Amino acid sequence: MRDVAAAAASTGPRVLPRNDPRQYDDLAGEWWRPDGAFAMLHWLAEARAALVPPASRPDALLVDLGCGAGLLAPHLAGKGYRHVGVDLTRSALVQAAGHGVRVIQADVTAVPLADGCADVVSAGELLEHVPAWPRAVAEACRLLRPGGLLVLDTLNDTALARLVAVRIAERLPTVPRGIHDPRLFVDARALVAECARHGVELRLRGIRPQVGGLVTWLLRRARAARTPGAASPTGRAPRIVPTRSTAVLYQGRGVRNG
Repeated sequence: MRDVAAAAASTGPRVLPRNDPRQYDDLAGEWWRPDGAFAMLHWLAEARAALVPPASRPDALLVDLGCGAGLLAPHLAGKGYRHVGVDLTRSALVQAAGHGVRVIQADVTAVPLADGCADVVSAGELLEHVPAWPRAVAEACRLLRPGGLLVLDTLNDTALARLVAVRIAERLPTVPRGIHDPRLFVDARALVAECARHGVELRLRGIRPQVGGLVTWLLRRARAARTPGAASPTGRAPRIVPTRSTAVLYQGRGVRNG
């Protein structure tokens, strides 16, 4: 009997440390599900892409650090960029390539691209997953040409962010359990200072999901979960909106000095 129990346990979901990159392989089927574990990343990608203007020159390059499965790609369509994505997770990169992203498997702290090659660098929901986030910031700024644009979003290193993004969010279907290590959350003031060291004046604003839209989405998803075999819920995804406080989730935009 013990052998049967042990065999059953061995086939269950593996338990990984917080922020372990192998989680993304386990969740590979979730990337493009609008109601899946990465639903909020879709909402954030749309909000981040809204900060990116149309390309100002032919053959402009956008480097998408921590691109995952390429969720930014649909929101950049028609803006005129060559979209290059950098990520460690091969299963995600295969999906990104299927959505038109030119992919590079690499660490975001050591990107094999030339200095000043990028018109735009995106670092969406990335820095709070990087143990040495200042090195990732240095790489992002190195890749930017003078006048190039850095756009990012991340979680602040505050008690409120730890409460909201870990203790509360991981009990909801919007954030997979264990996906964040709160010890890696990024202090907003330190991030601004680090970008300034590398010639980028970063301006921040707080962001959050629009409350009414989020509640509607959660109810719609809960109803679908109670009906096995039902189709995925449909309807408008929650919008990401500005908020006065950067204490939990914040967005940054900055231009590299010439």
